[in-house]
Amino acid sequence: MMSNGISPVADSASILVVDDEGPNRYSVSKTLQRIGYVVSEAANGEEALEIMNRQSFDVVLTDIRMPGLDGVELLRRIKEESSDVIVILMTAYASLGTAVEALRLGAHDYLIKPSSSQDIRQSVARGVERARNLKRRRALLDAIRSDVFELVRSDTDIGSVTSAEPVQDAPDPDELPTEQPPTSMQLGPLTVYPGRYQITVGDKDVGLTPTEFDLLLYLAAHRGRVVSCNELVREVRGYRVEESEAREVIRPHVSNLRRKLRSANQNADLIVNVRGIGYRLNERADG
Repeated sequence: MMSNGISPVADSASILVVDDEGPNRYSVSKTLQRIGYVVSEAANGEEALEIMNRQSFDVVLTDIRMPGLDGVELLRRIKEESSDVIVILMTAYASLGTAVEALRLGAHDYLIKPSSSQDIRQSVARGVERARNLKRRRALLDAIRSDVFELVRSDTDIGSVTSAEPVQDAPDPDELPTEQPPTSMQLGPLTVYPGRYQITVGDKDVGLTPTEFDLLLYLAAHRGRVVSCNELVREVRGYRVEESEAREVIRPHVSNLRRKLRSANQNADLIVNVRGIGYRLNERADG
């Protein structure tokens, strides 16, 4: 809802407008600047990526048909680097195939040119709100990762105490090794590195996208129960959808995660699909 022409979500939000046609780029930028957004511009996909290497944005609003790197490929590249960036596509040449591909790749919205100022503002406002929800979810997931790490470390400490040798004379404090801050945690056969989006299986490194990493850690934090796809989309991706759509959103991430584990010779299927309900972590990952 607007008040005096200024959107309540516009404050401090950064938007990147990408369009090879100067008049369109100018018009969209002015439409957003008038309600308080901080707007940057790029004339093509390559320039957009260069700008994004130097600056972060809440929302990227891009034309699809551009010379060189088109909008769909730009969307793909952005999501590979940072899956939380909200991308809105614009086109005067709408097709069902392009729309489906864009949504499959994670586009937030798909606007048909010429779009009214109201349509653009509403779409961007929803995108900014979703971006902020994702940041809140990210903070929550960071807290969950910390809690899971502390739980695993506590269990390890308890096990070490119960299996320790009889207490001997305390060593000289000067001879004690300096304690190093924890940098990893054990999740069954996996070694997890919080903050690096990386796990290892044995001596093999497995790189994960932020979504795959957060999905794995969320299931770990809620092991012992089946987590619905709707909940996974809401808590890991940061938005709400119907359960049927949520399954389509989550399934590719689970498939990619399983494929990466198999490529590291991890035969145990750690993520179990409970048909019609959701996913749970295999008991073998509960240690």
